[in-house]
Amino acid sequence: MELVETAITVRGGVRAILRMEGAALAFAAIAAYAHLGGRWPLFAVLILAPDLSFLGYLAGARVGAAAYNAAHSTVAPILFGAFGAMLGHPLAILIALIWIAHVGFDRAMGYGLKYASGFRNTHLGLIGRK
Repeated sequence: MELVETAITVRGGVRAILRMEGAALAFAAIAAYAHLGGRWPLFAVLILAPDLSFLGYLAGARVGAAAYNAAHSTVAPILFGAFGAMLGHPLAILIALIWIAHVGFDRAMGYGLKYASGFRNTHLGLIGRK
C-alpha cells in the first residue's frame, strides 16, 4: 500500500499571518544585509539561487520536494550564517541573509514547503489557490 500525502489547505487569518511572517522575515534579512554593508550586485546575483533546487524535480517528485525543501527552509541559511559569524566570515553572513530574504519572500507570496505528492501541494496550501 502506497502512502499518499495530502496538505491541509491553510486559509483566512492563519494564511495571512504566515504570509506576513514571511514578509517580515524578508524585510529583516534585507535590512540586516544593508546594515552590514552588503553589496547589491551580489544580492541581485544570489537572490534566486535557492530556486536552482527546482532541478531536483528532474529526478522525480520525491527528490524534487526534498531538494526544494532543503533550499527553502530557514534551517540551512541560519546555520550557515551562524557558522560564518563564529568563524569570522562576513561573506557567509551576507549570503545567509540573501538566502533568508529569498525564503521570506517566497513565504510572503504564498509558496510553502512542498509535499512529494505534487509540486503545487505545499504547507501553505495549494499554489494558485487564494
